[in-house]
Amino acid sequence: MIYTAYGLSIRSEIELPELLPAVECEQSSATDVQISMGRVSESGLTDARRIYDWLYVSPNVLWLDINGVARFQITNGQHITIDPYPGSDEESIRVFLLGSAFGAILFQRGHFVLHGNAIRIGDQCLVCVGDSGAGKSTLAAGFMQRGYSIMSDDVVPIDEMQRAIPGFPRIKLWQETADHLGIDTTDLRRIRPDEKKFNYPLAEQFQTEPLPVRWVYVLDTHDDDSIAMEPLSGMRRFQPLYENTYRPDYLEGMKLEAWQLRMCGQLAGKIHLVHIRRPRDGFDLEGLITEILADIEKTPGLS
Repeated sequence: MIYTAYGLSIRSEIELPELLPAVECEQSSATDVQISMGRVSESGLTDARRIYDWLYVSPNVLWLDINGVARFQITNGQHITIDPYPGSDEESIRVFLLGSAFGAILFQRGHFVLHGNAIRIGDQCLVCVGDSGAGKSTLAAGFMQRGYSIMSDDVVPIDEMQRAIPGFPRIKLWQETADHLGIDTTDLRRIRPDEKKFNYPLAEQFQTEPLPVRWVYVLDTHDDDSIAMEPLSGMRRFQPLYENTYRPDYLEGMKLEAWQLRMCGQLAGKIHLVHIRRPRDGFDLEGLITEILADIEKTPGLS
């Protein structure tokens, strides 16, 4: 089966229901990425940097061992080989394939990648970054319910023109978030069998074309009971981008640290960046979205 994601055509030996099937004209053309099942070394890579016992990285090859799920080898931005552990389930394999493995593919293909969500605002987009649990996917779901289109969830590649590249048409929601938003999860697929986290399809609210990144919001929590927004200017815009690069451990073995610094600097010069602190206890989602939209309204778009 051939799919599309991140502007790539992807031929896969396993079903990827999260992705869009390629249109008929793409089915017969050459593909950018091949996903196949096969043998992957149990002991890492030679001629590669050992980052952890489960991660070896060289400029063109990355080896990833997810215990109990699968070993992955990602090569030259073109090929992902999956070697499942006995008894592993396809849902868990897809979680790491579509996250960590595709993150490696995107780096190998020359994209800067942020750990966040991208949301269309007019003819540009905002990107929300932050630590796991900060509420990025909840925020994206809230924007979706207000009628905005989502470009990417968790993995946001940025091209050399500082445009976000769309991923695939779903966001991941915890049961608690779905309950808060009034979303019925009865017919939704869990991302893994033992987790109350679900794939929520975006349907027509998926933005399929790249858009310039104009606004970046760094989502954080604090102990106060109000939302605090602090615009960051000058060199203070650099560090949040650096710290929220997707899987920064990959870049060490790929010898891309200098490139990462350059890409952060280029993007920092194009964006309006704000540090948002929301109450740790309680998530006033509607209030947060309203404040972000008010801030966007005050910020001129890119020319």
